[in-house]
Amino acid sequence: MNENSFYSIDRLIEFGMGMAMAQQMIGMMNETMKIMYVPGAPSNMMSTTPFSIYVGINNQTIGPLDEKDFAKLAADKKIDCSTLVWMPGMTCWKPIEQVPNALRIIALTPPPLPNI
Repeated sequence: MNENSFYSIDRLIEFGMGMAMAQQMIGMMNETMKIMYVPGAPSNMMSTTPFSIYVGINNQTIGPLDEKDFAKLAADKKIDCSTLVWMPGMTCWKPIEQVPNALRIIALTPPPLPNI
């Protein structure tokens, strides 16, 4: 077998090293995509953390709410961008406009149908 053949030991080692580098690059890209935030896009890729949020309305804490219940409050105009919310991992209550996950749901919630 000559040295330029694909099956020579040098070519097989080069091929194996190339495959290993490609796998590392794919892993790095997937990790980067998991933490990337794109406004209006669905939740992070492969997110395993369920949406759970607490809302402050009339000096009362309501929650934990899932995404559906939170969107219903927004559709019913019971909350707006200035409403205080807290999610697991946050150190303090913040207005919805400062919490990207909550703001995304507010922005994507359609308004109620008009009375015609």
